[in-house]
Amino acid sequence: MEPRMMSWVWILGMSLSCAACVAQLPPLAEVAEPADGLVVGRVSAALTGERARKYEPEVRSFEVEHQKSRERYNVEIKSDDRRFSMALPPGDYRLNRVQISEGPFMSMAQLDAVFSVEPNVMTYVGTWRFGVDSPKYGRKVLLSMIEDEQDMAQAEQSLKERFPDFTGAPTVKRLPDPSQSEARLYEVMPYPRYQRYFRRHNW
Repeated sequence: MEPRMMSWVWILGMSLSCAACVAQLPPLAEVAEPADGLVVGRVSAALTGERARKYEPEVRSFEVEHQKSRERYNVEIKSDDRRFSMALPPGDYRLNRVQISEGPFMSMAQLDAVFSVEPNVMTYVGTWRFGVDSPKYGRKVLLSMIEDEQDMAQAEQSLKERFPDFTGAPTVKRLPDPSQSEARLYEVMPYPRYQRYFRRHNW
């Protein structure tokens, strides 16, 4: 089997077989346990090449994995620019995948960026900017993580109002490492109701 096909099969297989073992989180934390850490950031998506579809790319969701327990948390975004917050158990985490949607089309990329979460601390992980390539063979997504002082201050104020237990808690800036990376995008189901020979699995 060709390497690119093996990668696509692995990504699709993991997304199907592990769908039931991933904790689903809303884009904004609703409840924080006293021993949890609060992670806050923003995600955005933009097309970096020529537009081949009428739909703009959005970050549908991303997934992080606790490196010790292997618990995975999926955060649904469904926007091209949205703040997120996660109440997570302390430990080291890896951002391991992102799903990009363009209307009825969806693509997935495997990522590898790590960050840590401390108990009773608000961790600012920056703005995660996903630059999405035009639909084509060998399509890629460029991930750039940056600090935005103004957005961090606004998020800190908003979240501490919602979570009084974090009032007075320290806020740390911790961009995932590496802060810049590139990954292959693989188109996945569901597809629009087109004839099978129009479907492009290798974009």
